[in-house]
Amino acid sequence: MSLTPSQVPAVPLRDGTSIPQVGFGVFKVDDAGAEAAVGHALAAGYRLVDTAKLYGNEAGVGRAVRASGLPRDDVYVTTKLWNDDQGRDRTLAAFEASVARLDLGVPDLYLIHWPFPGQDLYAETWRTLVELRDAGRVRSVGVSNFTPAHLRRVIDDSGEVPVLNQVELHPYLQQRELRAFHAEHGIATEAWSPLGRDTGLLDDPVIVDVARAHGVTPAQAVLRWHLDLGTVVIPKSVTPERIRANLDVLGFSLTAEDHERIAGLDRGGRIGPDPDVLGA
Repeated sequence: MSLTPSQVPAVPLRDGTSIPQVGFGVFKVDDAGAEAAVGHALAAGYRLVDTAKLYGNEAGVGRAVRASGLPRDDVYVTTKLWNDDQGRDRTLAAFEASVARLDLGVPDLYLIHWPFPGQDLYAETWRTLVELRDAGRVRSVGVSNFTPAHLRRVIDDSGEVPVLNQVELHPYLQQRELRAFHAEHGIATEAWSPLGRDTGLLDDPVIVDVARAHGVTPAQAVLRWHLDLGTVVIPKSVTPERIRANLDVLGFSLTAEDHERIAGLDRGGRIGPDPDVLGA
């Protein structure tokens, strides 16, 4: 049985707000599909939805949230700025366009999708996001796919620390150095592709064995691993049964031995681009 919203833990953010620890992602889902999937997710008890301009489904996400009948403040909505919209003027225009497509009022969290370092605009873009937050246009601001070097630059340049960094993170790419930097600076870690999309992770003998020992699915075992690390997760599915199952991850605990075995799976390999290389 899926959890009620009150059972989903909240992760405190450094600006005094908080974000649900288990959310719903809509990457590679078209607009109509996102509307349907988000509707199922909200009915199942999810209260965090993660979208982006790139995904082309902000409007569908907004329609689903409005159709749910839930109070707006009960649903945490994240969207992201795409790479060709960096720089102050383009960022402001892109933000307004995302807000219009969502049609949900003030977004809860706005992220820079990638640093795209070759443009050398991410520091200016970050200052613009802080400006939007200070003007009350968005509640919280953060980044996505930033390395420690990218984070140091925006912090040193602006004096402002992102509340959250959304990055590729799963047992095959555990990002220990980055997570340590986050912990040192009070930055929440959010995992995209938390289930290791297209890597075979859910068929890995270690994951299968850990899941079997607890009477859960491999996906649930991996999501429990993330929660134990304190990570925010946004698994994606368009199947109602899996949508519900991905939320039902608090009724069991992994052992220290489980964590030791999963720690040994780290390969350091990426599903997605290297943030230092994309747009370099």
